[in-house]
Amino acid sequence: MAKKNKLYVVWKGKVPGIYDSWDACKKQISGMKGAQYMSFSTREQAEKAYNSSYAVYKGSKKKEPGLSATELLKIGEPNMHSIAVDAASSGNPGKMEYRGVDTRTKKQLFRQGPFAQGTNNIGEFLAIVHGLAFLKERKSDRVLYTDSRTAMSWVRKKKCNTKLQPNTRNKELFELVERAEIWLNKNSYKTPVVKWETAAWGEIPADFGRK
Repeated sequence: MAKKNKLYVVWKGKVPGIYDSWDACKKQISGMKGAQYMSFSTREQAEKAYNSSYAVYKGSKKKEPGLSATELLKIGEPNMHSIAVDAASSGNPGKMEYRGVDTRTKKQLFRQGPFAQGTNNIGEFLAIVHGLAFLKERKSDRVLYTDSRTAMSWVRKKKCNTKLQPNTRNKELFELVERAEIWLNKNSYKTPVVKWETAAWGEIPADFGRK
């Protein structure tokens, strides 16, 4: 049986992301002072780690992830003048929905789905774009929190870089994705999109509680 290649997560490097070979990873960290990276055995592990933080995983991976008092102090507290967004998917692909809430009160501000066939990453991407449009329409200066680095990257690139293929079951979802991409390309926004620090603050307030 052929040996399965490791995946490499780069949190801090020339281009952060998940890489499928050591050579590709090395190019991102070579010459970078304080580079943050680690190898993982499966795509699921790598994506979970990338959406978390290096502070959770550094040291022995056999230990229970956790942050020191110094690390918690450095991260600080979340900005409550904000909204938080999240998505949930039962399967990959599977039934997916997303929503946005007030970070302080957890009052639901918007919700979409469930869609018959989607992925968590698509939901996270749509949730961010929906949140940006929601705040811009209201001329709000609030921050937007997400716990997905992948979705943050897609939003910066203005492209939902999913590998899921369109079909009759997910037609409605892909129409929404197209609308989101068009919105990103036609609109500017000042809303800071910030990573929710789950290791320090617990689950994001918009979490659906399906862990």
